[in-house]
Amino acid sequence: MIEPFEVRIPESAIADLRARLRATRWPEPATVDGWEQGVPLEFARELCRYWAEDYDFGLADRVNVFPGFKTTVDGLGIHFLHVRSPAPDATPLVLTHGWPGSLVEFLDVLGPLTDPAAHGGDPADAFHVVAPSLPGFGWSDKPSSTGWNVERIARAWDELMGRLGYERYAAQGGDWGAGVTNMLAKVAPERLIGVHVNMAGVPYDEAVLGEPTVVEKAAIGDLARFREVGSAYAQQQATRPQTLGYGLADSPAAQAAWIAEKFREWTDNDGSPETALSWRQMLDAISVYWFTATAASSARIYWENKKQDVSAVEVPSGISIFPREIIRPSRRWAELRYTDLRWYEVLAEGGHFAAFEQPEAFVGQLRGFFRALR
Repeated sequence: MIEPFEVRIPESAIADLRARLRATRWPEPATVDGWEQGVPLEFARELCRYWAEDYDFGLADRVNVFPGFKTTVDGLGIHFLHVRSPAPDATPLVLTHGWPGSLVEFLDVLGPLTDPAAHGGDPADAFHVVAPSLPGFGWSDKPSSTGWNVERIARAWDELMGRLGYERYAAQGGDWGAGVTNMLAKVAPERLIGVHVNMAGVPYDEAVLGEPTVVEKAAIGDLARFREVGSAYAQQQATRPQTLGYGLADSPAAQAAWIAEKFREWTDNDGSPETALSWRQMLDAISVYWFTATAASSARIYWENKKQDVSAVEVPSGISIFPREIIRPSRRWAELRYTDLRWYEVLAEGGHFAAFEQPEAFVGQLRGFFRALR
């Protein structure tokens, strides 16, 4: 059964958040300038002040602009937006977010994707869009037992798309959403029109590719730096998500800082994340985690996927490389895994949160790739 679902944030929850923010016990400043030791105290205080005093708490209304639903798949309640295009022959598309993301990232692209004619585009590029919340994220239920790895999520997404009447469909994702999208190509290749990712995890194989080019060396160096100084969050979430959850679920300042650091590290900004995403955008994303109390349950996706699948993706594939993405394989590098790569473009601006940061470019990439597969 598929039932309509509206996001609701009670006034009592907002009042509690404000009280907690105003009562935050702050640590001393870092002993270095900038972000080297984490989120600077001044930035954290301003972010939390804005959240308590100036933020527009109309998040539920912003999500509820689009039709929302909930259904049980493989024993778990899955929340999703389902926005059908006015074009009857539109291509069904499932969009999957990652961590620390949510379907909020897609709110600015749902209109242009589903109704391109109303946004200056070609009606032939229309999609019927399904945007689910990952298990343990947002308004989907929290798993109470183990086993919800990317393969199980992909199989659930395939069942969901079939339940909605889509025999064949396209898939897109970034971060963990890319993992789910790649896995869909493995578990349901006959139903996939094609897959598009904006984060392509492909190991570099020097035995096959030889010496890296200058551009490849830069990408390999950036990835090495990420592993050295930027990946501790992943190790923590992969090993002790429950312990982490106590602090994040109880302290909105901690939850805000935990996510805001990633906005600074992974967006195409000028040194501070608000130059890539507005305060409201960042706090919309953070608020999803806070009001749903999903700090621990969302972190468990790392625990469930300690060994990541990097097997071949053999369906028609498209990759868009944004300059501040964590991993940026060249085309020849990407083709080690994506054996039917039909679309590969490097963009001038943007980072890890592609749809959130660069909605027009994101939409253009999806239209361009899937146009040839219609």
